[in-house]
Amino acid sequence: MAYRSGLPNAAMGLDHQEPSARPGIAQPMKPLAAGAALLIAASAAQAGTYTAGPVSAAEPWSRPAAAGTTGAGFLTLTNSGGSAEALVSVKSPVAAAVEVHRSNLARGVSRMDRVERLVIPPRGKVALAPGGYHLMLKGLKSPLTAGQKFPATLTFASGRTLSVAFTVSDGMGPPVEGHHH
Repeated sequence: MAYRSGLPNAAMGLDHQEPSARPGIAQPMKPLAAGAALLIAASAAQAGTYTAGPVSAAEPWSRPAAAGTTGAGFLTLTNSGGSAEALVSVKSPVAAAVEVHRSNLARGVSRMDRVERLVIPPRGKVALAPGGYHLMLKGLKSPLTAGQKFPATLTFASGRTLSVAFTVSDGMGPPVEGHHH
């Protein structure tokens, strides 16, 4: 239960001045806001958003796979520009070759088709995700293990290149930052 003396708030030193108006009182909000902005920026970097001009790649991830087999890569490509862009090639030192593929179901049969040019519409997004467009990492040179990161370079029709780092998940979906088994 709070004690009230019956005196006006100002007489008790309880006036409603902003902290910046009270001499000798710390101002925690400005450093807190600056710290929050840095934390948000660091989270975006950890989550893996990479940008080259109007094209960005968000959250590149892969699944565990054995050496000598084929792995898969997933990410979301965004084009903030006013004209279409197209992903035309991908290279990574972890695989002999990287190809863009699309999974689809035709007459009850699931198949994967190679995609030579993956068009990203102006101000649009294309998700490379399980069951749709994805990267095939052919001829893995070493195993992909959960928690591992590996580089890849995406090349676009404009000649622009974008270097990204894929994170290998536990196999169930994109890795969650700070979540380890």
